[in-house]
Amino acid sequence: MRTAQDLLTELNASDESPRIEAKRAREAGRSILETVIAFANEPSLGGGHLLLGVNWEINDKGDTRYWVEGVADPDKLQRDLASQCASMLNVALRPEMSVERVDGCAVVVVFVAEADVSQKPIYFTATGLPKGAYRRVGSTDQRCVDEDLWVLRGASQPQMGPDMAPIPDAQLHDLDPVAIDEYRRLRALVNPQAEELAYETSDLLEALSAVRRVGDQIKPTLAGMVLFGKAMALRRLFPALRVDYVRVVGTQWVDDPESRFTSVDIRQPLMLALPKVEAAVMDDLPKGFRLPEGELQSQQTPLLPRKVIREALANAVMHRSYQDHSPMQIVRYSNRIEILNPGFSLKNMSSLGSPRSRLRRCCTKSTGQKPRVLVFVPCAVWRLMLGYRYQSSSLIGNAMSSKSRCFCIIY
Repeated sequence: MRTAQDLLTELNASDESPRIEAKRAREAGRSILETVIAFANEPSLGGGHLLLGVNWEINDKGDTRYWVEGVADPDKLQRDLASQCASMLNVALRPEMSVERVDGCAVVVVFVAEADVSQKPIYFTATGLPKGAYRRVGSTDQRCVDEDLWVLRGASQPQMGPDMAPIPDAQLHDLDPVAIDEYRRLRALVNPQAEELAYETSDLLEALSAVRRVGDQIKPTLAGMVLFGKAMALRRLFPALRVDYVRVVGTQWVDDPESRFTSVDIRQPLMLALPKVEAAVMDDLPKGFRLPEGELQSQQTPLLPRKVIREALANAVMHRSYQDHSPMQIVRYSNRIEILNPGFSLKNMSSLGSPRSRLRRCCTKSTGQKPRVLVFVPCAVWRLMLGYRYQSSSLIGNAMSSKSRCFCIIY
């Protein structure tokens, strides 16, 4: 973080800029928060500094001169700003703040780091999108429009999705060779001539964006850890990254306090975990009796088709958020199944059934779809609904919420 004197010198030399904003700051008002949001949102800016307690005037030559006016109560200003950044925005921001004295007056220096692309856009919760979000354009804070939201979410930068970011504390030995071999096996079943099957393991991981070069080191990415990470490494780096299959007695979450539920916790890379989760769900489903015409042997098939369960699990995996520290839960009641997922679809519920899907985890989806571990199709939630109607089953309801950042589908 830069010093107050350094910032004041640059202000008098070249005026306000995309990375520096000066304010009188007699109180922590909306104007300061708008600049905080703009610094956090603007792509590739790297954040910016606010110098609070500074006044200015334009002289006869048209130049802007800045001088220190001071802040009456810097402690209260810091408390108010920190509280507002934590409570008024959709994502709690923690700006760095320090109090310095310049020319005998107290000023507050605030540094706001750029938010991760998976958290953008940052906006006023009460105002909502797009009007509650701001971007830094020149030395001004500009209210966002719909087109800006795509840029802030990284839609204009598909070459570097959020799941392609390297994990600083991860090492190459944190990837499970068993999961990598399983990818090769499943990929060969789908396409024995696939070119990546001939790659060495290091080249294969780099081609799948499971690892990235950071300086002279090779670091696993988020997608690499999710797809191929060892259970011990997942526990260390992502404590909540697991799938809980919960069997509840009765139809309510706490129907019998003495016998609430039993649980199976699965903490493995997706390449190994998804087949286990699918098998656990399918084994518990009631099976229907059917005797086809002209056949002597009956058939017992699950009431819910296997492909429906697979697509539901694929959706939950693809839309989960890794900022919310909560496991994915599959709750099996006596009369329904609920899939509770920390995350929500980027596509609005009113748009289900229309072309185009919006992906949150491009690399994870691409890698998992090639060996058909993730049977993911555009608008899969809509396809689930149609599948249920076709099978004469009952889809009780579904809910996606960007405010609660959760996804729930009930069968």
